[in-house]
Amino acid sequence: MALKGGLIAESLRIGAKLDGLAFRVTTISRADVGDVDAGQPLTWTFIDFEVPEDESDRLVRALEGALERTGGWYCDFRSDTETFVVFAGRSFRYPRGNRGGRATAAEYARSVGVPEAQLDWPE
Repeated sequence: MALKGGLIAESLRIGAKLDGLAFRVTTISRADVGDVDAGQPLTWTFIDFEVPEDESDRLVRALEGALERTGGWYCDFRSDTETFVVFAGRSFRYPRGNRGGRATAAEYARSVGVPEAQLDWPE
């Protein structure tokens, strides 16, 4: 099984690298959807990806170290049974559809500046 998710290129710290993972990029697109008032650039580059499920822990650790701490950034991905939401230095993992797990991740997201409209990761 593969983990499927999305990464916003602008969420990576300058100098950060995600390497040594078996990423398969499925789509790359750009859109003007950033919240400039929250300190985000207007234009974002979306990278939809798949990673083997057995690399979930490595992916979480890599993202925790690579994501920008300011600007309300996170990366989300999911397996058939779990949702992962990763921030700089912190991550959440909960069964898909678990409202308590989602609420805990969303509460943390708000505390680090994620705008309410961007608490939209899929289950």
